[in-house]
Amino acid sequence: MGFSFLFSCITPRKGPQRAYDKAVLLTRDQPFDAIIVPGIPFKHGNWDSVMKARVIWAWVLYKNNITRNVIFSGAAVYSPYKESVVMGLYAQQLGIPAAHIFYDTSARHSTENVYYAYLLAKKQGFKTLALATDPFQSFMLKGFLRRRFASPIYRLPFVVDTLAAYNSVNPKIDPSPAHVENFTSITSNQSYVRRLKGTFGRDIDWSQYDEGQLPPL
Repeated sequence: MGFSFLFSCITPRKGPQRAYDKAVLLTRDQPFDAIIVPGIPFKHGNWDSVMKARVIWAWVLYKNNITRNVIFSGAAVYSPYKESVVMGLYAQQLGIPAAHIFYDTSARHSTENVYYAYLLAKKQGFKTLALATDPFQSFMLKGFLRRRFASPIYRLPFVVDTLAAYNSVNPKIDPSPAHVENFTSITSNQSYVRRLKGTFGRDIDWSQYDEGQLPPL
């Protein structure tokens, strides 16, 4: 399935382009220190169209000097593979150096992707961040980014026409470094309602932060 078909069917084009243009204006003098790329389950031994799009978008942003580093975020949630590590393996095949790839392997939900990646970025001394993902997820996380983080996290949603040029790109990886032994799917120990709460960030203890907001980077 092509990127244009997949994403143009579910998202408007003008909104993502505006968000992208706003973020890119900030990189005229220097790139973002890092972009956050949320994970997605790795099933059947190959990336699906959404994982492919997120990884290729990260690569496009890196090679165009919009970011210095990439943070892939995602635990082994629905399959026995750490999502972030699988995505990093693909990213290295595309040409992002391993030294510029960082991994959060704790996140189980989209809000946690941003939360744990922010903590990692703070530990690494990164000061400027952007969220690089599909337009739908980018839009859904917009309010969360604004409310929960003292430092701004800009949005770099896919530009579908740009991704369309890479439909034929399909690197191969050995996913074994990402494999988790004795894996248990989140569906086995959390109900749908509990998982839904996690999606909204309810599994994070916000009381440990002043006004429920993470401090500046």
